[in-house]
Amino acid sequence: GAGAVILEATEGENYILSTSLFSDGEGADLLHVDAGICMSEKIGFIEMNGREVFKHAVHNLVHAVDEVIDSNQLTKNDIDWLVPHQANQRIIEATAKKLSMDIDRVIMTIDQHANTSAASVPLALYQGVQENRFKKGDLLLLEAMGAGLTWGGSLVRWSL
Repeated sequence: GAGAVILEATEGENYILSTSLFSDGEGADLLHVDAGICMSEKIGFIEMNGREVFKHAVHNLVHAVDEVIDSNQLTKNDIDWLVPHQANQRIIEATAKKLSMDIDRVIMTIDQHANTSAASVPLALYQGVQENRFKKGDLLLLEAMGAGLTWGGSLVRWSL
């Protein structure tokens, strides 16, 4: 999958409230590709320690969300929508539970697209728009994780 989000500068109110990004190279062996992508005779395969990646994802995605919320002097109850990376349904549900967030306030597309990697957050945003879920002024918390290991979250105010 592929996805992109186009942002436009506006006068007045800020719509990207904050972003927190993290990485921990110590976890590189937990999720990685076993070969390079350029002119290699070896075909690269994704290698993953699923149990450890699950624990890492839930713990660190919640931490990233907490940091974004705290940096804006908000509480978890102030967040209208969680728009997560669609790695797997169990990670999404466990993250929502740790955030005490009603699953009805979580955009889930994994059942339609599977894990589309970096495209999953833009695709989830698109679904939320198509279903008219977001209202002007809603606070959306976007979060994602990736190989290496990397993770982060962004808090945005919906302006449409």
